[in-house]
Amino acid sequence: MRETSEDLAELQELLDSSRGGASAHLRSIIDDENTLTAAELAGVLTGMCTLALSTVTARCEPRISGVDGHFLWGRWYFGTARTAAKARHIAARPAVSVAHMRGESLGVFTHGTAEILNPLGGEPAADWSEVLAYFKEFYGDDAFVWDNEVVYYRLRPHWMTVYAPDIARLAAP
Repeated sequence: MRETSEDLAELQELLDSSRGGASAHLRSIIDDENTLTAAELAGVLTGMCTLALSTVTARCEPRISGVDGHFLWGRWYFGTARTAAKARHIAARPAVSVAHMRGESLGVFTHGTAEILNPLGGEPAADWSEVLAYFKEFYGDDAFVWDNEVVYYRLRPHWMTVYAPDIARLAAP
């Protein structure tokens, strides 16, 4: 878990406000007994988590694809090939949604804005060196041509909710 106490406080505020503003139907499913705190969520989302990423085409048609997601500092980070259709979609329309699900035991649903961390030929995000160090440690130093081949994003969430009916089952080996 890499989250600071400030990261966790911000994430908890987001989780609370998202659930509080949700529909009555969603609140009937994700109640106090069927969700996680920010600290619990950060403890569960370690390593690589497969995300279903939703983008929108220029014709406003939805597209969904899978990406490797990493939950770091209370945010989702993910990447793709610079030549991928989803990279073009995000460049033109950075509003995205992601879902991470583990059967019926965990569902994490997030809406927000994708921020590019390593623009080709541009100034990288201030924390790119720290994020890149994490990815190189995870995937291996020579997994990609890091400066040219892949583009990485941070999802700046404005809404996030978590369904988890049994935290003990999630924490079990």
